[in-house]
Amino acid sequence: MLTIAQITDLHITSDKDPLNKARNEERLRKVLKAIHERKPRPVAIIASGDLVDRGEPEEYVEFKKIVDEVEIPLYLGLGNHDLRAPFRAAFPGTPVDKYGFVQYAADLGGVRLVMLDTLEEGSNDAGFCRKRAAVLKRLLRQDKRTPTIVALHHPPIISGIQWMDPPPDADWIKRLAKTIKGRAQIRTLICGHVHRAYHGMLAGQQVAVSPATSIQLTLNLTPVDVRVPDGREILVDEPPGYTLLMWDKERFITHVCVAGDFAPAVTYDFPFVKD
Repeated sequence: MLTIAQITDLHITSDKDPLNKARNEERLRKVLKAIHERKPRPVAIIASGDLVDRGEPEEYVEFKKIVDEVEIPLYLGLGNHDLRAPFRAAFPGTPVDKYGFVQYAADLGGVRLVMLDTLEEGSNDAGFCRKRAAVLKRLLRQDKRTPTIVALHHPPIISGIQWMDPPPDADWIKRLAKTIKGRAQIRTLICGHVHRAYHGMLAGQQVAVSPATSIQLTLNLTPVDVRVPDGREILVDEPPGYTLLMWDKERFITHVCVAGDFAPAVTYDFPFVKD
């Protein structure tokens, strides 16, 4: 059974922010340990953005120290907290398209990854312009048969957590929906950004959003006026999470996982069926 891990929203920082540095590094290391110990071990790890917290060169240095220890092929994408120039300086081997966006395809051993770049520098909101759409079309035309994962940072579906959600009719979502509609090789879109797992559909395609390795977003679906603070909790120290994608040669099954050291509750000591 082929498995692929997704991590997202790592928010690694530098010594300028010692509290968040220690916490977010510890949480990421727990997730990476859990992924390495999975049986079977995943064939790849997809990191879908917000690798660091401010996009600073020093943060990418710290991030690189951690991922240099990873024993599984790692595929990197960018989120709204990243910046392209410092990222490319730290990871010059990560492909970019002819426009400078971190968009590329990779073979994961019978499954294909297409990484999208939805970073709009200077904004928390997503960008998916005509240039990026043209690159996606070209990447999808190159291989119409291999089951494909499309990875992007910003979810093109709403979560119900209103202060985080994009307008459902945002131009970038409409452009993405038009680009992926009817592409039979796409079997799932995977995202991050919201620091909480949820699922939905876009243009007939499954969209799976992963929890964060850093702290999670509080699930509060009540109305909010983003101009009027109301004291609500917005982030919660739930366990670090990641997603495990299982490919059974027909479909992707998505497991939402938490990382940590948990005692076994029951062990398999007797056969399920007696002779």
